[in-house]
Amino acid sequence: MGLRSVAALFDIHGNLPALEAVLAELRAEAPDAVVVGGDVAAVPMPLEVLTRLRELPWPVHWLRGNADRAVVMGFDGTIPTGLADHPLFQGDAWAATFLRREDRDFLDALPPLLVLAVDGLGDVLFCHATARSDEERVTTATPPERLARILAEGGADLMVAGHTHRQFDRAAGGRRMVNAGSVGRPYEHAPGAYWLRLGPDVRLMRTPYDTAAADAAFRGLGYPAAHLMLAAVDADAVAERYERSSDEPVSEASLIDPAHHPLTVRSAGEG
Repeated sequence: MGLRSVAALFDIHGNLPALEAVLAELRAEAPDAVVVGGDVAAVPMPLEVLTRLRELPWPVHWLRGNADRAVVMGFDGTIPTGLADHPLFQGDAWAATFLRREDRDFLDALPPLLVLAVDGLGDVLFCHATARSDEERVTTATPPERLARILAEGGADLMVAGHTHRQFDRAAGGRRMVNAGSVGRPYEHAPGAYWLRLGPDVRLMRTPYDTAAADAAFRGLGYPAAHLMLAAVDADAVAERYERSSDEPVSEASLIDPAHHPLTVRSAGEG
């Protein structure tokens, strides 16, 4: 037996107003579990978002994202010199000043991969970006051949990810990948909080909220990259730009040890 309903909330990025809007929908149609898919506390309201998620009445499964690693580096003072002046890394370092040691350690210990059995979908592999790296980008512009290779590396019939902040539901090589989109900082054609409901199939969700009020609140907090949080973007251009950079190497810190892949561990245990 699997879970009947799972809510997948990825890339919240410290956006408490967006999260609250999604949670209102979850209270109206409660899930069996919630997956928080990484990049949770990076930017405007990190401690508030962490606290709110820890208070949820449903089981919560957490994943590590690349921005979670950046916040930990900000806490530790180890953001590389070449990145320290980047607005987003400046924001991560700013967010880290609001966290306690136990919050830093919590983020640092998050797993990179998760498998849950969901009714109608079977074993679903959840990762922030891909099963290889929490930085690798997959978008609406990714060619089927590259997508098929990434899905084969994941090894699951269905992979759910985020990272590139735009929803999609694609298939390649006999496998399926669904991007949950971003709750807090989407790169979409319309504003809102983007997320998924899983079971017995996949529902791509968009929850509207007052983005203008949220934007004003973020600027009022002094968050150094507030102007980037909810800025309008050309969603197709972002996807194409990401795909053009797909042959650039990912950082060593982003790589996921295949020996810790939950499907590999499960198979070894069954053997």
